[in-house]
This record gives sequence, structure tokens and C-alpha cells, in this order.
Amino acid sequence: MPEGHRPAIYSIAAHRGFADALVAGLVPRYADPETGLARLTLLLPSTRAKRTVQDAFIRQFGESGSAGMLMPRMVAIGDLDLDEALGSLLDPLGANDVPPACDPTYRWLRLAGLLQQHLPDRVPEGSALFRYAGELARTMDRLLAEEIAPEELLGDRVLDLFEKDLAGHWQTSLHTFATVQQHWLAELEQRGEVDPAQRRNLLFRRAARRWQAEPPVTPIVAAGVTSAAPALAQLLRVVAHLPQGAVILPDLDLSLAPEVWADLGVAGAPDEPGAPPFGRGDAVTHPQYHLKVLLNRMGIAREEVRPWHRRGLAAADPDRSHALSNLFLPPEASRTWVGLAPERRRLAGVRLVEAANPDAEAQAVALLVREALEEPGKRVAVVTPDRSLARRVSSHLRRWNVVADDTAGRPLSQSAAGRLFLMLAELAGEQAAPVPLVAALAHPLVRMGEARGDWLNALRAFELALRGPRLEAGLEPLGAVAEKAQVAQWWDEVALTLAPLMALHDAPLADWLDRLVELGEALCGEALWAREDGRALARFVDDLREQARRVGTVLARGDVHPVLRDAMEQVAVRPPYGGHPRAAIYGLLEARMARADLVICAGLNEGVWPARAATDPLLAPAVLRALGVPGAEFRIGLAAHDLAAMLGAPEVVLTRAGRDEAGPTIPSRFLLRVQALLGKDLLERHTDTTATAWASAIDRAERAPRYARPKPMPGAEQRLVDVSVTALDRLRSDPYQFYAASILRLKELDPLDAEPTPAWQGQLAHTILEKWHDGEGTLTALAAQELAAMDAHPLTRALWRPRLLKALEWVEQTIAEDPSRMPFKWERWGEMHVRGVRVFGRIDRLDRGDDGSFVVIDYKTGKPPSGKQVKNGYALQLGTLGLIVEAGGFKGVSGEARGFEYWSLGKSKESDSGFGFVTTPLKLGNKRSGVEPDMFLPEAKRYLDEALDQWILGDHPFTARLNPDAPGYATYDQLMRLDEWMGREE
Repeated sequence: MPEGHRPAIYSIAAHRGFADALVAGLVPRYADPETGLARLTLLLPSTRAKRTVQDAFIRQFGESGSAGMLMPRMVAIGDLDLDEALGSLLDPLGANDVPPACDPTYRWLRLAGLLQQHLPDRVPEGSALFRYAGELARTMDRLLAEEIAPEELLGDRVLDLFEKDLAGHWQTSLHTFATVQQHWLAELEQRGEVDPAQRRNLLFRRAARRWQAEPPVTPIVAAGVTSAAPALAQLLRVVAHLPQGAVILPDLDLSLAPEVWADLGVAGAPDEPGAPPFGRGDAVTHPQYHLKVLLNRMGIAREEVRPWHRRGLAAADPDRSHALSNLFLPPEASRTWVGLAPERRRLAGVRLVEAANPDAEAQAVALLVREALEEPGKRVAVVTPDRSLARRVSSHLRRWNVVADDTAGRPLSQSAAGRLFLMLAELAGEQAAPVPLVAALAHPLVRMGEARGDWLNALRAFELALRGPRLEAGLEPLGAVAEKAQVAQWWDEVALTLAPLMALHDAPLADWLDRLVELGEALCGEALWAREDGRALARFVDDLREQARRVGTVLARGDVHPVLRDAMEQVAVRPPYGGHPRAAIYGLLEARMARADLVICAGLNEGVWPARAATDPLLAPAVLRALGVPGAEFRIGLAAHDLAAMLGAPEVVLTRAGRDEAGPTIPSRFLLRVQALLGKDLLERHTDTTATAWASAIDRAERAPRYARPKPMPGAEQRLVDVSVTALDRLRSDPYQFYAASILRLKELDPLDAEPTPAWQGQLAHTILEKWHDGEGTLTALAAQELAAMDAHPLTRALWRPRLLKALEWVEQTIAEDPSRMPFKWERWGEMHVRGVRVFGRIDRLDRGDDGSFVVIDYKTGKPPSGKQVKNGYALQLGTLGLIVEAGGFKGVSGEARGFEYWSLGKSKESDSGFGFVTTPLKLGNKRSGVEPDMFLPEAKRYLDEALDQWILGDHPFTARLNPDAPGYATYDQLMRLDEWMGREE
């Protein structure tokens, strides 16, 4: 086909609105009274673009009053970023001269196997190996899209870098990549397959040759395609030279000065043969740079591109395109802003909004959408690369029953079905650890329907009994928990369901998937697959299972969850149709070619829009540049082009958050350019604070009255409760805590999988010492027996056992060193009645001396109370126990209590074992603090009477934090709403 005539290549300016302007020009140019547009073939960049153009045709027909006509055949080029396939026009069933493509999932798993087989010492293990294989596959696709042959990795340019400038780790990565690629390509050749990216190139080349040799008799128009891949650029060149062909580019700036266009750099067309196709000084972050690369690879000069003169329904003022041209000038050229005429920087209709944080930004955006929908026929689009922000906006819009789901979708791993699947994998990996076990069994999809109520009742009872330190791994120890919770029958059914999955250890990935599917269906039935996320999960599992069987991938138990999670992160679950017809939320890829009357560009912070430039983990930037692959900053230019296209709308709002969860944010470089172009005076007029004011006011309520310090006043009958020796300390230091624990009887729940607390450790030590004193065995044997009986997690036992044995060794040694006294009673309960109030407690140990007097001993696993605490009446346990001893409250005990000691099992420099020391609250010998021995029990009696008179038998309020300096616990801080009044007391 001759190429002597001028190519039919056009550009639609940003202010015209690409899809609507495209349709407005195609209808009069190609419509036929009888066949409509059926003879026209449109090549579009993606499946999403097909829907966008279809909507534009419908709007065009509605606006013109036309009865409608047959629409053109639309063929997707297929966006690699969206994992889309080519349309049937470019990939027909009869393309037997092009080898089939290997399955991407098979390639990922096989590359992991090749890495493990040929380079076991260089690559990570477990789930990290599969992440590495995924990165390797992406790098291969990147090179294939640019048609970089494998042998070029060993070309002169790369070898020169390898010998001179390449760091050691980059050399290792390059060698790893080249080695694995060599083995992979040999395997592909043996099977007669090619990589998917290579097959795309072959199909593009095939179509270009066919159309060039035999031009189609019907029109072919490529619209909105901006990928600069060499094979695709060649196809577009052929289309532009077809007799009935045309290429229509989005937002190519035809008004850019020639010297500025030249300043963009080499852009794939070096002046000298053999020179690098991308220079170090190339302006790769400029929004026009990728279009210059495309034109250079097409062999078409910018001067040959003609403007598309039709405008869309939602077109903006033409001055907007002039302003956008100046907005993104390269640094040197942007000096012309100083003398720029007002009409050349005009951004009428553009507003800037800055919110305090992402949630305030989402609320402000939702309010702007809601306001726009009040105008009949007005369309609004929210565009953001931040999927978390998009979900927040969607959630806020549901306040007004506006359904505008994020069309970019959400990862399968974050969907309901995907989360359940991952929970079950985590449950297997952690061998029925408490948190994943309860989370999986409580998932909303489990036992949906009438039976769910009974299921949750049993699960809640089981969870209450399961709280505390983690038990030994596996299902067997959980049977005793179910017995304790009185849900043994329910647990038997659950355990039987979980057993097949828990039985696997190192197994083929396909077997893991089989067991996970079986368990998921056993728990959820058809509900697991019923919605769009379930259907996406089914497709994911079927594909992964099939390819895993082909490859023979084997995974250890602990690797299943992270491998599946990483794979599911790459699968997008898009919402079904049926949302609001005039509101949409897009990602950057989905927003291309879309247009609305109001476009809200949200998340304009550095690291979000544009995203951080991620360096290829396998090939050094210098290697990629030498090979002719655009650098990581290339995508910043694409993000700039996306923003420029959005700025062409009639009304535009640019929003950002001043802070996020990590701290203060940096405004996007694009937003800073907008502010700089406007200048100080115009910036104030374009800044909009109304939306953020609405956002802060929408949930604003009347100021709540100040919450006063709680001072509950129960009645006399409610006050008359038994008082334990430990609760007495709490009553004196913080009466509210006594009120909550002893009168309201509110007990603190241990969290699931709790860290072993001092109370847990103390209980263990008390049990061992009690049995030792009873003569049931040696301390070492009893410690091993009790640790095993508690079914504690092996790690917990391993960490606590050595310390416990050293402390117990000290106890045994210390008792043996003092023959003047012997243990008389231990772990015994006693009580006395004081004016009708029962005071009770358990004594850890009671020693009897040669003179018949007693020593009261309290074991502590932590730090004992200080002398000051005892003197102030906040640690009365020993003294109150001494009063019970002298009152005959312990069976078989009669005599005086003269000694009072704390035996701490904590660390001690003075102990031979390194653990254990004795201290007393009495002021003995050279001690400077403490209570005089003859005053200890009288003081304890005085404090006891005072407490009973004021709170148990009296009418004093149970004031929260009555003595703020006294030691206490934070158990009831939330109940007393401590933070609302602490420090504001009157």
C-alpha cells in the first residue's frame, strides 16, 4: 500500500471531551442512512473505553433527537495494565501462524520453580520466592513490550555497564534474570508457545502486514490509543495511512512551541544510529512525552497531526487547553509564566479544595457529588488513584442512597469471599490459632440464613472460654475449651469440618486449594460463590489449581496464606452494573476517555497522584536505559497526562488531604504547578472552603455537657458485699474500681491469644508451690507437669520455663537455709467478720517460728509494694491477712502474726540463681521507710475500719480515681470515661 499521501491522524484537545467529541465527529463522517455506523471499526485501548464510547453514542443520539442507529464494531486493543485480551479482529481464531501464548499463571508458578531449581542460593524461600517470580515476570513483559530480544541483555552496552558502572547487587540481579529467562525461553520453544506480551506484538505485526498488503474495504479508526509499544506504533502507522483509516489521539498539544517540543528530549528517536533511544535529559515526566515517543515510533511528525474540530456535549472553554499547555511546560520554558497574558493562564471553573485528612476529603468530595446531582442531567465523576479514598467516598454517598461504586474495583483479597478464603488459609498456617479461628468461623458468609443465630451463640460461648494465652497448636487442645463452654457437640462438628485441611503440612498447592474449597463450601454453602466476588474467586481458584497441577507446585503450611494473598491482590473485583446513572468513581486507567460536567480529581498528594516511581527490582535503571526501555519516571508523565485530560472538563475540583495516617503530606507536583500558574491573587479566588466547611458541619452536634468525675452512690443493701483482702487495697485507692468489680460484678475479659500476664504466671507458680509443699513431687517435675497441663503454646512454655525454675530453686534454697521456722499452712482460704462484713482472703504461705509466732508470706512474680504504699494504706494485703490469722480465721491456726514478708520471684543480683528476693513492709534494722512492727497490725485495722465505715457501712460515694497517685489498674478506665474528665476536675 503506498504511503505517499498525508496520514490521517488527529488530536482531540482536552477541553473538547474525548469520547463525546469523537462521537460527534464520527457520526456525520461515517454514518450511512441504511447501515448506520455498522461498517465502521473502532480500535479502542480497553474494554472500559468501549463502554465509555457506547455511552457517548447514546448521549449523542439522545441530544440530537435521533431515533438511533447501528453502532460501530468496537475492538479492544487490550490494556496490559488491566490484564485484558485483544479483540477478535486482531486475534482471530484462524491465526495459526502465530504461536499460542502460555498461561500467565503457569508462567508465574514455573518461574518460581526455575528459580528454586537453578539458583537456590540466590533467591528467597517460601512466599518471598513467589513474589520474586512475579517481579521477574513483570520485568520480562516490560522488555517484551519494547521488543527487547533476550540476547540484548548480553549486548555491548549492557556488558560495558556490567564491567564499569554496575554495582554488585545489580550484577547479581542481572545474572539471575538472564539465567532464568534463558531456561524459560528454552522451555517455551520446546512447547511451541510464546509469552503473552510477545504474542500481542506478533498479532499487531501480523495485522499491520495484512492491512498494508490488502487495505480493508471498510473504515478503521484507532481512537484513544496512546501506548507507545513499537509493534502497536507500527500498526497505528498503517491505520493512519489506510485509504479509510484514521488515528485519533487524546490531548496531543498542537500549540506547544517547537522549541519546547524539542526540549522534551530524544523520545525514542536518537539523532545518531546506535545512540540510546532515551537520553538522560529527556523530560519523561511531561504529559506529552509518551505521545512524542508514539509519534516518533510511528514515523510521523507532530506537524502532520491535524486538530479534530468537533466538540463534545461536555466541552469546556477553549482557553482551558491554552492554560493546560502552559501549565505543564518544562522547567526552562515555564519561566515565560512571568509575562503570561491572563487569557493564557485562565482556569475558570477550576476549584482547589484542601481537607484536613483523608476522611474529611472523602466527605467533602461526597458532598460535592451530592450537590451536583441536584442539577437535572448533570454528570459527575470522581477520579482518584487512591482506592482507599474511593471506597470512603462511595461509603459516604450511601448516606443519601447514591450508589457509585469504584469502577476500578477492589482487590479480591479485600472482598468478602476473598477474605474468608484467606482466613481459612491463615487458619491452616497457624494451626488453629485463636484469632484466625474465631475470625473465620464468625465471617458473615458462614452459616448464612436461619441457622446463623444458633451458630453465633455457640461460637460466642466458645470464644469466651478460649480467651487468654494461646493453647498448644492444633485442634485437639480446643476440645477441652468447648467442654468448658458447654458447646462440645457444636465443636465436634466444627473440628470434623476443619480436620482435612489441618491434616496437610507440605502439600501440592492444588491439594491446598481443594481442601480450602471443600472447607469453604462446608461452612458457607453456595453463599461463597453467589456474588461477583465469589464468582471472581471461583475463576481465580480454578485457574490457579489447574496451573499448579501442571507445574507441580508444593507449598509448606505457613506459605499458603501469603502466596494466595499476594496472588489475590492482583485480581480486581469490579462492581456490578446498576449504580447511579450520573455519578461514577474511576481509577486513572478507567477514567481515560471518560468525561463529565463536573470532574473531581481527588488524592492530589505526592506518592498518590503521581505514585512514587518504583525502580525495577531486577534490572538497574542504567541497564533499562541502555536497552531502550523508558525509566520508572515514565509513569509520572502518564499520570500528568491523565490529570491534563481531567482538567479539560467544564468544572473541575482538585482536592487533597493535609495529613494522612503517616503524618503531614506533600502536595502533588501537579497541584503545585496549578497554584504557581494561578499566582497569589488568582489562587485565593480559586480556593474553595465551602465543601470542607460542609464536611465538618454535617456530623456536628451540639456540644455535649462536660462529663463529671463518676461518683456512684449505691444503696445500703447494695454496698453490703464481702470484701477480699486484695479488693480492700482497690477500695481505698480507687473506690470506683471496687464498685465496678465487687458491686456491679464486671470482670475484665482477656483478649484472644493474649500475652501471658503476671497473674497467669503467678497462678502457675502458686499451683506448683502448693503441690510441692503437699509433697507431690520435686519442683522441677511439678513445673514440667503444670506447664504441660495448661496446654500453653510451646513458645510460651519455652520462654517462661527457665525463669520459673530458677525462681523455684531460690524458694527451695531459702526455706532450707532457715531452720528456725517452717512452712505451716499454704494456699489456704480464711475469713473474719467485722461488724457484719465478711473479710476473706487466701494466704500464699504461713510459716511458724520456734517461738510459736507466725510469718505471713505473699509470693510476687513482679515488683512488691513499696513501703510508702503500705504506709499510706494502699497495700494492706499482708496486714489484713495477719488480722485474719490472729482472729482464728484460718482453720487450725492460732497465735500471733509477727512477721510479714513479700517473696518476689523476679530478678535479683543477690540471689545465687539470679532470681528471688525477700522484702518486708516493716521498719526493721537500718531501713529508713516502712511501718513500725508493733504498729503494723493496728494500722491495718485502722485502715480496714475506715474503709468499712466510709463505703461498705457508710454513704461515701465510690469516687473514681480518688487517690490519683495511688498504684492501680486501667481495667475500668473506659467505663469511668477517664479521658473525658481527668485533669478537668473542679
